[in-house]
Amino acid sequence: MSEIKQSHPKGLYVLFVTEMWERFSYYGMRAIFVLFLTKALMYDKAFGSEIYGSYTGLVYLTPLIGGYMADRYWGNRKSIIIGGVLMAIGQFFMFMSGSLFENLDLARIMMMIGLTSLIVGNGFFKPNISTMVGQLYPKGDKRIDSAFTIFYMGINLGAFFAPLVCGFLGDTGKPEDFKWGFLAAGVGMICSLILFISLKDKYIVTPEGEPIGGKPNKKIETSDIDTIAEAKSEFTTAQILLWLGIEIGLFALFFFLEQGVIGAFIFSLSIAAPGFILSDKSLTKIEKQRIWVIYIVAFFVIFFWAAFEQAGASLTFFAEEQTNRYLFGSEIPASYFQSINAVAIVIFASAFVALWTFLGKRGKEPASPYKQSIGLLLLALGYLVIAFGVKGVDASTKVSMVWLVSLYLIHTFGELCLSPIGLSMVNKLAPVKFASLLMGVWFLSTASANKFAGTLSSFYPETMVKVELVEAQQTANNITLCSKLDKAEEINGVKYVSIDLVSFAEATSKEQKTELVKSIFVDSVVKEKSFMGYNINSLYAFFMLFVVMAGVASVILFFLSKKLIQMMNGVR
Repeated sequence: MSEIKQSHPKGLYVLFVTEMWERFSYYGMRAIFVLFLTKALMYDKAFGSEIYGSYTGLVYLTPLIGGYMADRYWGNRKSIIIGGVLMAIGQFFMFMSGSLFENLDLARIMMMIGLTSLIVGNGFFKPNISTMVGQLYPKGDKRIDSAFTIFYMGINLGAFFAPLVCGFLGDTGKPEDFKWGFLAAGVGMICSLILFISLKDKYIVTPEGEPIGGKPNKKIETSDIDTIAEAKSEFTTAQILLWLGIEIGLFALFFFLEQGVIGAFIFSLSIAAPGFILSDKSLTKIEKQRIWVIYIVAFFVIFFWAAFEQAGASLTFFAEEQTNRYLFGSEIPASYFQSINAVAIVIFASAFVALWTFLGKRGKEPASPYKQSIGLLLLALGYLVIAFGVKGVDASTKVSMVWLVSLYLIHTFGELCLSPIGLSMVNKLAPVKFASLLMGVWFLSTASANKFAGTLSSFYPETMVKVELVEAQQTANNITLCSKLDKAEEINGVKYVSIDLVSFAEATSKEQKTELVKSIFVDSVVKEKSFMGYNINSLYAFFMLFVVMAGVASVILFFLSKKLIQMMNGVR
């Protein structure tokens, strides 16, 4: 092995900037997406949350396909370029959807085309750029953990600026302005492509100077402690047909459990694809054990991201409706709050790198599974904080933004313990022949989590107000307050309508709107929803769901970590 240098290769920073602009594109669009769905395309919150979950779930599902294509046929470089082009096209279709929002049918068709292009493009881009980070270093190089943390800072630098820029342009309170946010996201994707294409040949090379990612990974020679051989997989026709049958059976099961076509596809593939990889007869015992570690940790990571990804769904609703967003006399757009996590990562990532380095030099650095259990615990703590902040608060009350900022800050610390460590763990444990494919499997757990996140967001408390009070205020103020009274529901003999269906005339002043809100919230009720027998009838109950979910997952993973470390066979 060549002497390991202490400084990071320049290729890391090329990948850093490439990923930064790609993440600017993704998070910029995501910051305004649910607001666009509910305010421009006129979907209700529950259905908008399901669309959000399906989109973000599929975004993290397609890396499995992109990883396979790179490993078998295209290589990392070609896959990244194809993916980037498709994502740029997708953002411009979103721009067209925003431009045509007054024609709902056409706008929704443009949105679906845009989302499809974004989903497929991301599948080719995301797993391959992450895989290339690890290939910049010699095998066993201890700098890989810190390299992935630096790379993760690039992701979050883009995620910090994205909501500010796209939110400023698109989240103005006027539905016709969403298109400018999507246009900015498209420009960001083009910047990513230009940088990667122009700099890849010079800087993205191995320590020996060989280009990285030009060939499929199946052709790369590899070695491990058991064997030195050409990295090729061995699957029989019978194995392929068996696992295809298992996938179909699982799909039918999840569809029967009312998960919908997209949910059934994501959840079934999350089980079938990992099993298919493990059935490869060329895998050694140690390789299989290491792959099992990836799978087990990935399962627990689902609970982390399902709660964390509420940022783009239910937490955006909370910021929009029940957070006092006035600062120095101006109201902050709800989308801006999604920047808190990203800027905190940019600020604190180096501190976590220093912490792991400090502990590592003293032989006290926790192994990856322990770090990830800590991440889950911090996630639960963040929701516990905001749960107490909203306890006893009704839908007509706005709480201090301190509660939401605190949640995002604590979640950042949890993310720094879990996500970059996970990317590094997959890179170190995966056999080279499955490098991109197993990175795709890792993102597959995130796909399940995001779809699950959309489902959980649909349980966000729905406030119902009396129809008679709405009608009375319309008459008294001579304005059109609500145009969807036909969707009223009867509760205990009284007609109620969801507050989401109540709209205010543009001529209504801010002061008059405040008084109208107070008057129609008299005797309001929260529509009770149930998740696996757990009743959700308040914001407190909603947020406590995530406290329990993440807390239990953290404890179980902590006690499993000792066994997982043994299965890693010397990899830390």
